[in-house]
Amino acid sequence: MINIQELNVKYITDKRGKKKEVILPLKEFERLIEDLEYLAIYAERQDELTISHCDVLKELQKNGNFLN
Repeated sequence: MINIQELNVKYITDKRGKKKEVILPLKEFERLIEDLEYLAIYAERQDELTISHCDVLKELQKNGNFLN
């Protein structure tokens, strides 16, 4: 999880000092976008059936695609 203090965030405020926009370093922005993409993938696949690592290895061995 990203900590807001780690992002080096700068704010643009209105005349009253109310925060209106955020400025982030490009690297931090790209990191946030990447995290959002991963979260979207996770959300889309959350209801998919899972296969244990052991079962995957057994299936690979059965098909001759994995050697011990």
